[in-house]
Amino acid sequence: MHACPVTMKRKGKIGFFSWRFKRHFTIQEERGNNIYVQCNLCLPTKNVLSTPISSCSNLKKHLDRKHQAMYDEFVRKKDVKRETYASGAMQTYAPISGASRTATQTGAGTAKFDRSDPRQSLISETIAKMIIRDLQPVQIMENEGFRELLQLLEPRYVPEPSHYIQQQLLPTYAYQVQLATKVALSGAESCSVTLDLWRSNTASASTGSGYLGVTCHFITTDWQIKSALLACLPLPSNTDTQRILTEFDEISHAHGISGKVFRIVVDPSPCESRSAFRLPGFYLHGNGNGDVEDEEEEDSSDEDIGTALSKEAVSGAEEENSLNHCLGRCRIDCFAHSLAQCIREGIRSSSQISMTLTKAACFYNYVIATVTPEKLGQVFGPGNAAGNGQGPSGPDRHWNAQLKTMRQMLESVDFLEDIVDRNDLALNSVEKAMLRELVEVLEPFEEATDMVQGDKHVSISLALPSVLGLRKHLAEVVTHQCTGIATGLSQALDRRLAGILEDPLYVTATTLDPQFKLSWSSDRDWHKQVLLEEVGKHTQPVSPPEPSSEAQACPSKRSRLFSFIKQRPTTQAKSMEQELSAYLHEEPTDEDPLQYWKRKSIDFPLLSQVAKKVFTVPATTTKVERIFSLVGKTIRPERCRLLPKNLETLIYLKANYSILWS
Repeated sequence: MHACPVTMKRKGKIGFFSWRFKRHFTIQEERGNNIYVQCNLCLPTKNVLSTPISSCSNLKKHLDRKHQAMYDEFVRKKDVKRETYASGAMQTYAPISGASRTATQTGAGTAKFDRSDPRQSLISETIAKMIIRDLQPVQIMENEGFRELLQLLEPRYVPEPSHYIQQQLLPTYAYQVQLATKVALSGAESCSVTLDLWRSNTASASTGSGYLGVTCHFITTDWQIKSALLACLPLPSNTDTQRILTEFDEISHAHGISGKVFRIVVDPSPCESRSAFRLPGFYLHGNGNGDVEDEEEEDSSDEDIGTALSKEAVSGAEEENSLNHCLGRCRIDCFAHSLAQCIREGIRSSSQISMTLTKAACFYNYVIATVTPEKLGQVFGPGNAAGNGQGPSGPDRHWNAQLKTMRQMLESVDFLEDIVDRNDLALNSVEKAMLRELVEVLEPFEEATDMVQGDKHVSISLALPSVLGLRKHLAEVVTHQCTGIATGLSQALDRRLAGILEDPLYVTATTLDPQFKLSWSSDRDWHKQVLLEEVGKHTQPVSPPEPSSEAQACPSKRSRLFSFIKQRPTTQAKSMEQELSAYLHEEPTDEDPLQYWKRKSIDFPLLSQVAKKVFTVPATTTKVERIFSLVGKTIRPERCRLLPKNLETLIYLKANYSILWS
């Protein structure tokens, strides 16, 4: 029997489609032994199909009858896969002799694929996807080892030259992403944009000195949050404010979002690093002093948009520019970056902790190097202490990951000291108390940092409650050894983030989050007035739907036949104050904010208009920023002979990988 593309459900949850069906059908629900799916190609008719869990024949029949082109593609790729397996079964491999491995094939010579052969195209496209996903240089196609691997796996495949990948396949994918993004944005009512600027001080003038990433965040008609990198542009070394504004203006017009941008998120402060930082002195296994120096050098080479925007005053001519006007009114600082700078300043405000952290790191590194993996697994969990560059023993560059490692070590420090024969590395009681106190002080900051890191979109509705929670924690925590750090964190928090507590945008976003509403407020009347003023700026009057002509043609018949039934009162449009009062009267709920407003958009049409705008503003870093950090260490143009245009395309496609291959 053929394997079913739909896996069985596990633990009450429906499994996933294979990649062939996932593109065309969306699972709705499961009843008994059947699953019900919606055909994405039949939208907006919402054609729902039923098929047994053990078979997908109904789905294939639907494609064959309704969408012939997609069915032909499905059959073609299925045949390719079958023939690939068949060809693999015909291969016999000679044993390894010395450092080489040879492959022989039954029969005479091996006939090579023609470029038009679908199997040749499929393998080339798969290689291109690998290059994009793993950010590999296109020149990997010319490497002898890679070609030997391809020859071993499929002798009939003809490796494509690198210029075919970078001049034909990658630009084709980029064009498809642009079309898909424009179509998605055409249905968005509003959006927010994040600007990311990466600079390298090692790039020469001929190859450029940095890249500008423009990421758009928007909510679809069915209240799903989406993010897409609109452009990744190389910037010359002499780029000024006007150049960045001009580039952004052109990108906005090209994607049709010029009049839809609600907020523009930029880096908060000029001349400060956005790179990941470590706990001072806590250099784990795999991080030597040379690596630390390399990190500091990278820090000095990064620059943010705030630097470029603050280098010169805005002239009168620029004031007339619509983009500059938008930046002036709509620019906000990135919460994730502001939080990171707060923590960096607070941690580095006390020098006394550095020596203790250095000793703790020496103890940890010795434990990793000498203790067996079985015993390490009891402390750090299986697979997290193998010393392979991953997990706590790897060269992690984030302070919050290091804090987790230190917490695990402190929880089992007595056990580790018993199995280690180096008493000079053991921590004394004062040092242990200091480290435990440090973990306690930083724990809420660790939680907030984890929240704004990663690929998941987190809106700014969580920013204001996070600041309130951090302030409350610092006011209540009792410190004996880490008083300097607690004071430094408190001062940095007031300096960097206290302003959002009275910012109308943050007040609005937090109040419109159904899990908070005004439960956080110490002055509900004042915050309610702030919300009303902010909602009034971003709403349009909503008229009640006019009765149709058909409905007007039969009231007399209805009144005679059903005169005993009390007629429903005519729906009156609520005022903004009435909507807000009714919304706040409901109890807070843990329901996802977007799903809540999707359900309540009819009851609260004015508030839902604003919710659809404020929830597009992210509190998190963007995917392209994390790619910039990776690029800075792996495939800089001067290291792998990539032209700026090739690197720009790779970054663009990696950031938008899910758009083409979800």
